[in-house]
Amino acid sequence: MACGSTEGGDAEPDPEAAPDGDDAEESAEDGQQEEPPDESGEATSEPEDGGDGDTRTVAHDLGEAEVPAEPERVVALDSPHLDAALSLGVDPVGAVEVFAGEGLPAYLDDQAESVVPVGTIEEPDLEAIVELEPDLILTATVRHEGLRDELEAIAPTVFTQSSGTTWQDDFQLVADTLGRAEAGEEILDDYEAHAASVGETVGAEGAEAAVVRFLPDETRVYGPETFSGRVLREVGFELPELEYDEYSMALISPEQIGRIDTAEVIFATAYGDPAESTRGEVTSLWEQLPAVGAGCQFDVADDDWMIGIGPIGAEIILEDVLERLQGPACP
Repeated sequence: MACGSTEGGDAEPDPEAAPDGDDAEESAEDGQQEEPPDESGEATSEPEDGGDGDTRTVAHDLGEAEVPAEPERVVALDSPHLDAALSLGVDPVGAVEVFAGEGLPAYLDDQAESVVPVGTIEEPDLEAIVELEPDLILTATVRHEGLRDELEAIAPTVFTQSSGTTWQDDFQLVADTLGRAEAGEEILDDYEAHAASVGETVGAEGAEAAVVRFLPDETRVYGPETFSGRVLREVGFELPELEYDEYSMALISPEQIGRIDTAEVIFATAYGDPAESTRGEVTSLWEQLPAVGAGCQFDVADDDWMIGIGPIGAEIILEDVLERLQGPACP
């Protein structure tokens, strides 16, 4: 597998692109999983038989790993794992950048000041990871299955399944791995309660919302199983009925932007410089969309909605929805 490859051959290691990120899964190779988490979708762990209680065996997406009972030097190799660890009160010693030289995800700046960059999602720096002497590595099958042997030679490595579509299950696996399963459950419970409260405040139930992302070469509509799409559904919104691909995304041409004309609210992001994205190609048709004409189209930060996968990122989306929709008569 080509580590961190992006959907459609994009050069940029887009965390929401291939395989799920929300796109991330497309770069993963097909293969048999050795021992996935139990049927409930939750991770399982237990102290090693005959041990002194200092390690636990954790079942993950590619098998099992014997991890410290209380990991102290964690390296996170995808943004959801960094988000998850920080939300659980664990400061990783190292984490990957999305793009070389750009630093860790901007939405985590305040929480991740002490975290050392160790390469990028696409190309983790194995030597830098070794120098940090980690006792646990967190990553995703869709990102780094091809580096499994190298990573496990450095430290116990736990693989979550994806980078977006299964974010709550993946988060709970990280919580369990870090010995903070109960805290993880509480965080998800609080998030779900907050999502319901936001939905009630803005009148989301039964209304339709769309998430559109403009990239340099394509326009994507994010579906119900993407990270941002799932957050909106938990608020109470429905999403446009389109033919989504296996990654729960729909690629639309400039002439097809009218396919989301049923959306009463549109949240739009642009990757990089909006002027260099496909947004300019759809301007005339874009302005004709009912949501745009009604003042119910809102530009949101790409980093927050596309890279911010996890409890911290989800809360940012909820606050965005509340702020944008509390006043206007939309939906």
